[in-house]
Amino acid sequence: MRILLLGYGKMGQLIGRLAEERGHKLVGKITIDNVSDLDLINPELVDVAIEFSQPEAAVSNIKWAIDKGIPILSGTTGWLAHKPELDLLAIEKNGAFFYASNYSIGVNIFFKVNQYLAKLMNETSGYEVAIEEIHHTEKKDAPSGTAITLAEGIIASHSIFSNWHLGKAKKEDVSSLPILSKRIDPAPGTHSINYSSAVDSIEITHTAHSREGFAMGAILVAEWIQGKKGVLSMDDFLSF
Repeated sequence: MRILLLGYGKMGQLIGRLAEERGHKLVGKITIDNVSDLDLINPELVDVAIEFSQPEAAVSNIKWAIDKGIPILSGTTGWLAHKPELDLLAIEKNGAFFYASNYSIGVNIFFKVNQYLAKLMNETSGYEVAIEEIHHTEKKDAPSGTAITLAEGIIASHSIFSNWHLGKAKKEDVSSLPILSKRIDPAPGTHSINYSSAVDSIEITHTAHSREGFAMGAILVAEWIQGKKGVLSMDDFLSF
């Protein structure tokens, strides 16, 4: 498989190394310093683009790939206000666009556990709910895309909540789910959901021990997306 990397930071470099170890070929490594090299890329020589860049670059990277007819998967967070327009573009161009806030198989199982717990807790009163996420200090966006996905899962499954906010719980708005974000090196990522009452607490946590789980998940999706069309997600990949 011939892979174009759009973004070559720590994640891009790890994806590139693991992809080559699986026998794949890297046909380009695009960063903010050589973005003009995209004009030299022959789309017919690219099987898939893997996009792990920065929020300010993600939208143009994804548009470029869709316009060129290259299947693309993105793991960049912090730009999702533009996702509906990119979804429409992928459909109009009959392309393949895959987005996930987290490519770790373990995290995606955690998403399902989170939703199931929220449904159970919806039938129980007296618990305050909060999400906490911890990442390394180089992570620019807060909350993390994974924390937002967890919040969306709770909002969809728990009738009290209608939105989320960054920071501590707001006494004046119990319908807003709090997300606490911490930046501590060298943490690759920890996410916890805590239900706390006067009598007990229930907490579920996912802790990443390295970035390899995220990187390998992206490579497996890149292998899977070949020949597929439309707007795709981890639910499609994992077929829950």
